[in-house]
Order: sequence, then structure tokens, then C-alpha cells
Amino acid sequence: MKNKKDLLIAFFGTPVLAVRVLERLKANGITPALVVTSPDRPKGRGKIMTPPPVKEWALGAGIDVAQPITLKNGFADELHNTEWDLFIVAAYGKIIPKNILDIPRHGTLNVHPSLLPKFRGPSPILSALLVDERETGVSIMLLDEEMDHGPIVAQARVEIEKDDWPLKGSVLEALLADEGGNLLAEVIPPWVAGEIVPEPQDHSVATYTKKFEDADARVDMSDGAYANFLKIKTFDENPRAYMLAEKNGKSMRVIITDADYKDGTLQITRVIPEGKKEMAYEDFLRGLQN
Repeated sequence: MKNKKDLLIAFFGTPVLAVRVLERLKANGITPALVVTSPDRPKGRGKIMTPPPVKEWALGAGIDVAQPITLKNGFADELHNTEWDLFIVAAYGKIIPKNILDIPRHGTLNVHPSLLPKFRGPSPILSALLVDERETGVSIMLLDEEMDHGPIVAQARVEIEKDDWPLKGSVLEALLADEGGNLLAEVIPPWVAGEIVPEPQDHSVATYTKKFEDADARVDMSDGAYANFLKIKTFDENPRAYMLAEKNGKSMRVIITDADYKDGTLQITRVIPEGKKEMAYEDFLRGLQN
């Protein structure tokens, strides 16, 4: 059996979450030979072509990068030119076809930040926060053609202390990404040695998530205080929690950056009014009156 440092691995991933998984793998002596990620995309007001976080990490680590526009056509043929031991997927953002999943001799493992079969789909972390699911965790599964459907190779539960809950979305993402990377690094040697038998998921109890849009992050004061508090904590990056306010008959967008929940009451503390810098919510309210 190969030493884990000698395994020939390709890693499929795109955002910061995937970078954190790569960091944990590297810290545990496992580095992919190839990183497959999304193409560069225009970003910001200037629409500057910007590489995805995983590409930046890979180039900094001296790892080859592939950015196929599509996984169909000839990309599978390119991968077939190498005798891969394992593929790893972490938040790649595209469905990987079977003719690619089946290339490596030990299959394709996926890191998913939920306790499958709960929270399948594109936004398990934010969805868990929104429904106040304090006990969460990570799953390593053997990928098949269906979304988050394959058998479970390993799971780790993470329960946040009640006094610390709810975490911000970005904080929970970092926690679960690190946990997933560590679990994956622990699992890979026994997996390639054939010492782990994957267990099928109970598909009858599966729950699903959606890709959140800007409208999902809008805070409506007619909703419950705690529901709005969860929304503010959840949407702290992209999209960001916001509300609409009115001044001099004009509507403005106000990003909510922090809030407290005490005695059944939502207390907004920090905001970024449209076109301005972050400020205390009290200062913003005073400005509305002037």
C-alpha cells in the first residue's frame, strides 16, 4: 500500500471553504497533485477577472491547476492520462459526471458540511443556522451521480455550546471546513487500504437546501425577533443581511453587520447604510431623523 504522501490525488473545489480543507490535508501530510476549480470570473465594480480562492492557494503551493469550463467533452480523457489513486471534492460547485467519478482506483470522496442525509445540497451550513440546528457536523461520502446521495464513509458531530450559539455563518463555515479536512485526512489511509465499508444513507429522511439569493437575506421586522436574529447571524458575507429604510421619501438599503437577542427582543447594533461606512445603529437612526 502506498504511503499517504505518495498517493496521487486530484482535488475539486472552488471557494474559501475548500481552501480550508486543503490546508488541513496539507497539515496532515496529504497534498494533491492537481487542483480542479472553476474558471476565473469578473468581480467588483471594475469587473476584473479574479481567480477562485482554490486556484490562488494551489499556485502558491506549486500545484498544477485545471479550470475546465465544462466537465463534459474531453476533460475526462485528460484525467485518464494519469493513474489516479483518489479524487476529493469539497464545494466544487458543479455536478461531476460518472465517467470522471470512476477514474481513480479508490473512487471519489466528498467532504460535506452536514450530518447527511440532513441538509443535502448547496447551502448546508447557512440552512442549519436558519433553522436553529445547533448540533451539526461533517460527512465524508463516496460520491455517486446523484446530489449528496452516496454512501457514508465517516461522520463527525459538532455541537456548539449553547452560550456560543448562533455563530456567524462564516465562523461556522470555517469550523466545519477545518473539521471536515481533519476527518478526511484521518479517513484516507484506512479508506485506500480497504479497511472501511461505506454505509448507505437513509434516503427516506433526507432534507434538502437551496442556493440562497439576495432576497433571502432581507430582514423584515414583521417577522419574529429570533428568526431575524438567526438571519443576521447567518448572512454575514455573501449575501449579507440587510433591511430597507426610508429617508426623505427615498428607500435605502442598510446592511446589518451585528445584533443581539435579549429577553425576546432583537437589538440591532451595527449597520452599513447604502453609500456610507459602518456605524452604530443608534447613530444611523439619529441620521434618519435629521
